[in-house]
Amino acid sequence: MASALVTGASRGIGRAIARALAERGDRVAVHYGGDRAAAEETIRSMAGTGHIAVGGDISNPGSAAAIVRTADEALDGVDILINNAAVAPTNGLRHRVDETSFDDWQTAWRTFVDVDLLGAAQMTYLVARRLIERRAPGYVVNVGSRGAYRGEPDFPAYGAAKAGLHAFGQSMAVALAPHGIVVTSIAPGFVSSERQRATLEGAAGTDLRAQSPFGRVGTPEEVAEAVLFLSSPAATWSSGGVLDFNGASYLRS
Repeated sequence: MASALVTGASRGIGRAIARALAERGDRVAVHYGGDRAAAEETIRSMAGTGHIAVGGDISNPGSAAAIVRTADEALDGVDILINNAAVAPTNGLRHRVDETSFDDWQTAWRTFVDVDLLGAAQMTYLVARRLIERRAPGYVVNVGSRGAYRGEPDFPAYGAAKAGLHAFGQSMAVALAPHGIVVTSIAPGFVSSERQRATLEGAAGTDLRAQSPFGRVGTPEEVAEAVLFLSSPAATWSSGGVLDFNGASYLRS
């Protein structure tokens, strides 16, 4: 039995990942940004016992350190880190370069980069250093995005942050391999999480489903199944890899 910390696990993809890890037999620290009730709902839906909810802002260094310390102590060491927490593209954060004021442009970049890239980097450092101190093997899985490759003209900061996350994961794979720590990333396409429900049910839903030749979008549970593999010994030789996970909706050479 391993112990895992899943960031942004109060709903959506993170909740599905936490459930899947618990079903495998892992104990899980369910991280939430501000909605403790949703995190506790996630825990109630999980198999097994010994899971905890831990809140905090991963973009804040002090808060990030407290999250990892709490999870590490409660679970007798974190073996698996899933960097899932992220600011998602929404209409309120749209920042096309030809439509956005410079002040709003700066705000959008800070918002996405602080959480989606720097937050994940902080969490990785903190968990990795504890693993190294314990001389224990471990796994880090970054939840990136196909947007890192196909371009995000309405949300360039999001695309850049996710591309940076993929590159960061590759750097960490090389740095942490001598310590027995496997680092991988997954790049999902559009996923039918709770916060995307309105979009899928609206006018854009048909076009989004048509992006894949399967005629649908992915599900949080499918992402979770892939994360189970990436956080297992079978994925050791995948370290440094980025798994495209978009139903053939975007193919890169």
